[in-house]
Amino acid sequence: MTYLDFEKPIEELNEQLDKLRKIGEGGKVDMTSAVSEIEEKIQEAKRNIYNSLTGWQRVQLSRHPERPYTLFYISKICSRFIELHGDRNIADDHAMVGGIGEIDGMSVMFIGQQKGENTKQRQYRNFGMANPEGYRKALRLMKLAEKFEIPIVTLIDTPGAYPGLEAEERGQGEAIAKNLMEMTTLRVPVVCIIIGEGASGGALGIGIGDKVLMLENTWYSVISPESCSSILWHSWEYKETAADELKLTAENMHKFKLIDGIIPEPVGGAHTNADEMASVLKKEIVKHLTSLAKFTPEERIEKRIEKFSSMGVFND
Repeated sequence: MTYLDFEKPIEELNEQLDKLRKIGEGGKVDMTSAVSEIEEKIQEAKRNIYNSLTGWQRVQLSRHPERPYTLFYISKICSRFIELHGDRNIADDHAMVGGIGEIDGMSVMFIGQQKGENTKQRQYRNFGMANPEGYRKALRLMKLAEKFEIPIVTLIDTPGAYPGLEAEERGQGEAIAKNLMEMTTLRVPVVCIIIGEGASGGALGIGIGDKVLMLENTWYSVISPESCSSILWHSWEYKETAADELKLTAENMHKFKLIDGIIPEPVGGAHTNADEMASVLKKEIVKHLTSLAKFTPEERIEKRIEKFSSMGVFND
């Protein structure tokens, strides 16, 4: 288990607990009472820490190295899954994955960013930062789903679209903008879920849906706290202040009516019980797709456009 800096009190108590259990397993001393006492302290520490997380601490949880990624959720949620590759133009972007899965007999088109679990995989997946061909692949799969009347679920987890020169040369901005336009009028139900980081246009490129949801310890913003800090203060040292000022947490996003709901995570984050998190995610997906299926395509498109058009505050 990897502990974050604010989780040190829990780490220290867990170390004490392990020592007491080893002593108890030796059979020489009854440590039952001491173990129970430490377990209660651990639960109290968790309540104190996780009930009052700052924006920056939630950003840290969203980036936890053991946090489950898109392909893990798909493998747990679907009884069958066929991954589809390529944008039929340039290449197959490994940072953007997608394909047709089956949930309780229902076909669903899954699309999402995929990060790597180790150094080699992170390089292969480009750290979850898609190139233009990734967004064009995503759009190809969306139009395929629309053709065969298959609902779409997108799983968002990216620090942003890839900002390299070659990505800009191949039309990064145009690819994302086209996805925004096309997703607005898709005739099938679309559910978008932020499962980790939701940064800038990289997230928006697959983030226009009938329902937009966030896991409890994720963030969604036009810019990362580090980048915001470097622009405003010319230093990354103010990233914690930037995280608070950006109001990027799920709670703030729901308060501002920029998302439709928050999906609770296990205490300590999704990585502490990934299987449970996948089970909760599956229930949410089935619930929302079942609800959206009751509307006609025209009704869904009208509601979708109305929802995104009403976002924001402005003065004439």
